[in-house]
Amino acid sequence: MGKRVKMIFPVPMSEATRPMVESQLPPEFRRPDIDVSFVGAGNTITLADSYYDMAIMELAVIQAGIRAEEEGFDAVCINTVSDSGLSALRARLSIPVLSPGQSAFHVAAMLGHKFSILTMWERWFPLYRKTLKEYGLESRVASIRAIDVRPDTQELLTGKEDIVFAKLEEAALKAIHEDGADVIVLGSTTMHQSHAYLASRLPVPVLNPGVVAYKMCELFLDLGIAHSKKAFPAPEATKDQAFLG
Repeated sequence: MGKRVKMIFPVPMSEATRPMVESQLPPEFRRPDIDVSFVGAGNTITLADSYYDMAIMELAVIQAGIRAEEEGFDAVCINTVSDSGLSALRARLSIPVLSPGQSAFHVAAMLGHKFSILTMWERWFPLYRKTLKEYGLESRVASIRAIDVRPDTQELLTGKEDIVFAKLEEAALKAIHEDGADVIVLGSTTMHQSHAYLASRLPVPVLNPGVVAYKMCELFLDLGIAHSKKAFPAPEATKDQAFLG
């Protein structure tokens, strides 16, 4: 019997946005025995440009994932490098819950001595600083570099390739040659369209965090493991109505 993975994009998806988001996992990355369902979260577009926005996104991801086990899913994959809702969903669910930031940062630490996060704008820096501190990986970070281009949750990078890709390459080369990075991690799943371009031009591994997180889901399912419930104990009583209204 096949497995089902719920992939939670942290904002609502329109019919125009869905194909761009789902293109993170092209056919060659998928397995016939695992069905992936992409779902949008919440009803408000957020850019995670502040702690205020981060709280809204956290709530939206929890709402979208809280019933995943009851819905018959075998794993949850959060599709934002902020790792919004990760700990809460691990507490609520027994099935594996994976996320791009945690997955990509740890894999980057396995591939080199220091990694740099390559992102769109400085307003996302608090997202990374928060999780890197929680994961104890601050000493493995060479730098966080931004290209100062406002992200677009509707078009992603579509139509901006000529400008954005070159800026990302320039910033990545500075991270490598000036900051000492030997691995580059893309700072958002919305940047996935730039991965092939950068991977073909940079002299170090480039990690596409959404794909890494999904592949970690596959690994956990194959090994029959999930997060420790000693680390993420279940609540004494479920209070889902507090999230779902």
